[in-house]
Amino acid sequence: MLSDDKIIKQTINWIKSVVIDCNFCPFAAKVILKNSIHYIVKSETTINDVLETLKKELIRLENDSETETSFIIFSNDFKNFDEYLDLVKKAERFITKENYDGIFQIASFHPDYCFEGSDENDPANYTNRSIYPMLHILREESLTKALSLYPDPEKIPEHNIAFARQKGLQYMQLLRAACL
Repeated sequence: MLSDDKIIKQTINWIKSVVIDCNFCPFAAKVILKNSIHYIVKSETTINDVLETLKKELIRLENDSETETSFIIFSNDFKNFDEYLDLVKKAERFITKENYDGIFQIASFHPDYCFEGSDENDPANYTNRSIYPMLHILREESLTKALSLYPDPEKIPEHNIAFARQKGLQYMQLLRAACL
């Protein structure tokens, strides 16, 4: 069993090697450089426990302007992608229920991520294929500001898909595997 520190280090490697180096998120480098990401590792957890952790993290972020974003990483849980998608839906409903719509949003990453209607071996899935299942909590205000400074932000997903497909499945698999 890996330590939480090791899991966080692997996650940071993934963010740097895949998300930043492939330019999947043109805004990620800044938060890494500023060291303004909070990481939480959960193992052997239930959906109710995740929602409680999410609530605590939303409150923490609300009261801590120095932390830009958070990752809740599931080291042993939610390995089944459909089960994970149920968790994402519940987390999004929770944000609405707790009146955080427009303040925070969830981005989803999973080792078996597969876009709807996509073949599971499509390299484009690697734009959201992480090394562990995780929920990424984003500040909507920061995201809106970053997108306003980026030319043609609506083309980011198209760019990411084209990049991943141009690199190919084996490249994307090896790149992600190297983070472990």
